[in-house]
Amino acid sequence: MDDTTLSFTFNGRLRSMRHAVVGIGELLVTQHNAWIHATATALVVCLGLLTGVSAMQWCVLVLAMTAVWVAEALNTAFELLCDVASPEFHPVVKKAKDVAAGAVLLSAIGSVVIGLIIFVPAIEAWLA
Repeated sequence: MDDTTLSFTFNGRLRSMRHAVVGIGELLVTQHNAWIHATATALVVCLGLLTGVSAMQWCVLVLAMTAVWVAEALNTAFELLCDVASPEFHPVVKKAKDVAAGAVLLSAIGSVVIGLIIFVPAIEAWLA
């Protein structure tokens, strides 16, 4: 390790976490799709509590919700970088942004399928 390498410090980790929290706040404040994801997340949690899904089902639901949030955050970061790198319209940048948005859509569709697999039987059992 040379002198230019930063050493691991507790304060450095706290600073990194603070930056991450600011980034999540930026996502929530500026991205309308994040509001949709937040609403969906709240609905899934409420429905899970109401229907009494199992611990394993909670794990799958949490992974699905996390996948959507991570995809949305990465898409947002990617779009911001594209806007800086190419402020003027460029067809390749448009394609790249479309592909990144498609990744969010794919994760959301997968999460909906998981939700249906878990919640349709749970709701049927709950109503019976």
